[in-house]
Amino acid sequence: MTAQSPLIEASSPHVMNTYGRLPIALSHGQGCRVWDVNGKSYLDALGGIAVNTLGHNHPKLVPALQDQISKIIHSCNYYHVPNQEVLAKKLVELSGMTNVFFCSTGLEANEAALKLARKFGHDKGIERPEVVVYEKAFHGRSIATLSATGNPKVQAGFGPLVEGFIRVPINSLESLKAATDGNPNVVAVFFEAIQGEGGINPMHLDYLREVRALCNERDWLMMIDEVQCGMGRTGKWFAHQWAGIVPDVMPLAKGLGSGVPVGAVVAGPKAAHIFQPGNHGTTFGGNPLAMRAGVETIRIMEEEGLLDNAANVGAHLSQALADALAAELARGAVREIRGQGLMIGVELAKPCGALVQQCADHGLLISVTADTVIRLVPPLIFTKQDADEVVSILSPLIQQLLQA
Repeated sequence: MTAQSPLIEASSPHVMNTYGRLPIALSHGQGCRVWDVNGKSYLDALGGIAVNTLGHNHPKLVPALQDQISKIIHSCNYYHVPNQEVLAKKLVELSGMTNVFFCSTGLEANEAALKLARKFGHDKGIERPEVVVYEKAFHGRSIATLSATGNPKVQAGFGPLVEGFIRVPINSLESLKAATDGNPNVVAVFFEAIQGEGGINPMHLDYLREVRALCNERDWLMMIDEVQCGMGRTGKWFAHQWAGIVPDVMPLAKGLGSGVPVGAVVAGPKAAHIFQPGNHGTTFGGNPLAMRAGVETIRIMEEEGLLDNAANVGAHLSQALADALAAELARGAVREIRGQGLMIGVELAKPCGALVQQCADHGLLISVTADTVIRLVPPLIFTKQDADEVVSILSPLIQQLLQA
């Protein structure tokens, strides 16, 4: 693009003001880099918020999507969509589960999971089923998923919220038991294996195993939201697999289509046949274009070894950040660097939202969540050289912010 391209205004008069946008409009991308309409280049360490698994303009993905668009983009679910079965079979193989429902977004997938839990309870004769959810969780912005979310700021102004949720802190089996002992209405435990919007907070592996055992003991559904932390981001297909467990219900989205909207609910034997015709549905979910995107994304991930890449480059990035910020970590100004693979949070001792614009000014795209946590969720094709560039830009800006 030429230098004469128009500047992007900070607001748009005809679009609802629902996002705190930067004055940037992206034009195109290649690999892990994007360019705005004025020709400025950025290293993309946000990946569309963990969506662009294969980066931008991937040479294997784009021709496949072009081929699909030339054939058929959408057909309704009155008819079979062959790639639904192809993608479902692959997800079943990767997860060790049995059946899949396709939708379009993580919110839809989480909403479907909550409906599964409710019907699971009703089928058992429980009139008012209750679901355990977690502090700092984020599951979406519909009324039901907002009610399951553990963030009072995003809930404010939208009451009354949906009832039937019991909220507990993460990584405390004692708290979970105390909140549910003697309650016959509990039907499920619902959580993110690594909380994303809540600040990159991982569930401990031992805790995951303990919750799995408790769900087995009490005949609850174990429902793990892998919308942000799944699809290879941590170095395994799904983050809970580090604990060697299998959930009963697993919502997916974000990275599943590498930019094309694809959501899914993967279910095991305990939940796979709860829904029957008429119980649930979707207009766009499972359409031919979305299914082709999911099939090709997984194929390319396997061909290019992107799970190992996520684990290796993520470890390199975390260590490089720890080295560059060693003094700040030692004095507590940087509280923690946490996460796994290419899902990394850097928690500061003060709010750091200003870093989003400052990094963009220096050619780096990041986000800040939970006010004090820098979130890095780049494409899974990120290299160690890309990681080093992130550190070279980000660490001095963090140090400058902390000295202010």
